[in-house]
Amino acid sequence: MSLLDIPDVFIGSTDDGHTFVVLNRRIRDTDRLLTEAGFLTREHLGRTLYLLPPGTAQDAHERAGIAMYGLLAHTHDLVDLAWTTRQHSATREPDVTIRFTDHAVTATAATGQADAVLVRHGFIPAGAKRQYALPPRLGEHEALSAVVRAEAHLYADGISVRIGLGIATPQDIPPAPFRPGAAPAPPPTTQVQRRSR
Repeated sequence: MSLLDIPDVFIGSTDDGHTFVVLNRRIRDTDRLLTEAGFLTREHLGRTLYLLPPGTAQDAHERAGIAMYGLLAHTHDLVDLAWTTRQHSATREPDVTIRFTDHAVTATAATGQADAVLVRHGFIPAGAKRQYALPPRLGEHEALSAVVRAEAHLYADGISVRIGLGIATPQDIPPAPFRPGAAPAPPPTTQVQRRSR
């Protein structure tokens, strides 16, 4: 399972600037909500992706905001870690960069205020000055929750954040997980089994 598969709705950004939405359960009117907001639909490795191509942060912010507002009417299990929708993202280097890799979640802070927020949300010093990581013992759910809390706190304090999900392009978005309920049912047996007497 990937961190994209944890919430009902995951909004993120690829390294090349696409904004994407992944749905992990059926939500009424999703296609209409997202396509009316300007997202393009693409089938990819067992999942439907909703994509906004690279553009201005203002445009992505407005389109994703419209979509998120509509989706919140159906679920509150929504995670938005898209850097492409943050208006400060294109104008300067962020104060905090958080990166997901296969084996770790790391962060770099540019200010003492950012250091304090990261530590408050579970990041620990990792070698060099202003370098942090989440403890490796955290599971995917806990790591995602820590990043969501830290990002929201940083954003509320006016500290710019960029979250790298380790996804270079939309082609690199991981496949949908196998869901046992999605497997086809075995065909019915036509032979009658005889009981031994």
